Amino acid sequence: MNKVLIVDDQLDVRMSASIALSNHGFSCVEADSPLQAMQIVTTDKIDLILLDMNYSSDTTSGQEGLTFLQQLQSKNINVPVVVMTAWASIDIAVQAMQLNAVDFIEKPWKNTRLVAIVKQQISSAQLHRENARYTALSKPSTSQDYLVQSPVMLELLAKAKRAAPTDANILLTGENGTGKSLLANYIHQHSNRADNRFVSVNMGAIPESLFESELFGHKKGAFTDAKENRLGRFDIASDGTLFLDEIGTLGANLQSKILRVLESGEYEVVGSSQTEKTNARIISATNANLEQMIASEGFRRDLLFRLNTIELHIPPLRERPEDITLLAEHLLAKHATKYHRGEMTLSSAAHAAILQHPWVGNVRELSHSIERAVIMSEHNVLDVNVLSLNNHSENTSQSWPLMTLDESEKRTLIAAIKHFQGNVIEAGDYLGMSKSAIYRRLEKFAIDPKNLEL
Repeated sequence: MNKVLIVDDQLDVRMSASIALSNHGFSCVEADSPLQAMQIVTTDKIDLILLDMNYSSDTTSGQEGLTFLQQLQSKNINVPVVVMTAWASIDIAVQAMQLNAVDFIEKPWKNTRLVAIVKQQISSAQLHRENARYTALSKPSTSQDYLVQSPVMLELLAKAKRAAPTDANILLTGENGTGKSLLANYIHQHSNRADNRFVSVNMGAIPESLFESELFGHKKGAFTDAKENRLGRFDIASDGTLFLDEIGTLGANLQSKILRVLESGEYEVVGSSQTEKTNARIISATNANLEQMIASEGFRRDLLFRLNTIELHIPPLRERPEDITLLAEHLLAKHATKYHRGEMTLSSAAHAAILQHPWVGNVRELSHSIERAVIMSEHNVLDVNVLSLNNHSENTSQSWPLMTLDESEKRTLIAAIKHFQGNVIEAGDYLGMSKSAIYRRLEKFAIDPKNLEL
């Protein structure tokens, strides 16, 4: 159900709009001021804002409404806004449109026109998002450097280069944060498909109910919310590379659907009986031990055979110290540029501490540590204290009691959330989980981040 935020300081106007829209299936939220509206739109998912331009402090100029539109722009809040005013001012309408308002309606309105405008603008916004998503997915990937100097990684890249032109399916294994997606892109760039698309999909972030629509696409009207035709990832990646990240998170039913495509290259778009063909090259990745999952009947062996024609394992960062300094200096330059800090360097003590740290989160943890240091440091030479390594270094030799995989995962989630002071998104990023994936696990284990002792 689409949600509309109605912003007006007159209760009768809000009630009138709310009743008219609710009768046509919209969920309505009300605010009596731009300040209250901004609080709502930053915490709730709003599909459209119906915004009055004049309030008690200024009933003619529309300045309060214009200021609200400017604030939406500055905060990068992309919600369509339909402005309304009792004053038939073309100037206000023009100014509002210049600040990205999508339409204009005068009060008093006819309910049929109000409903028609809201429906049209929500539909247009959804179509725009879908087009933007397709454009982003369709762009050929840009070449990325893979910075390594350790013998083990140089050998790995040599193997990847040899495998790249073959079109063989490749399985990448390794801990979270080791750079599996970067290696997948590297392989694509050295393949015969480099001029075509590299499409990445996080398998652990797709709800089972949307799996076929996301991977195979759907036809308009195939189900309740299928308002437009949608291309699936296999179609978008045709002639290019499809990267299936977190492949080990798939349930048994979804594994069988992927297996069929890998065996025959055939699939059906949801809502269509016509069989489609894909020639996308498949690269997959996992941090799970798939052999152990096969032994416990959590993963199909025939699917593994289809995925790992060539298997490449990325060793953890702690096992290749030659790469740590190289990566640290690269990341320092990258984050210093991002935050406009000028040239920054690491002190000799910071260098030593970085080499001694276990980097349980691998390159991702290293990047986060340096990024925080760049932001918080008052100086251009980063010392060991600003890296805060002692606060979250882990004793990797610690003996853990025997427990189930679910209990182990639950403990790891709780530890990560505590480590990042309750920031679920940052904890998920550290663990290699998407936003939707970590929230699904929080629900699974009934973990409430607000009730954890940080």
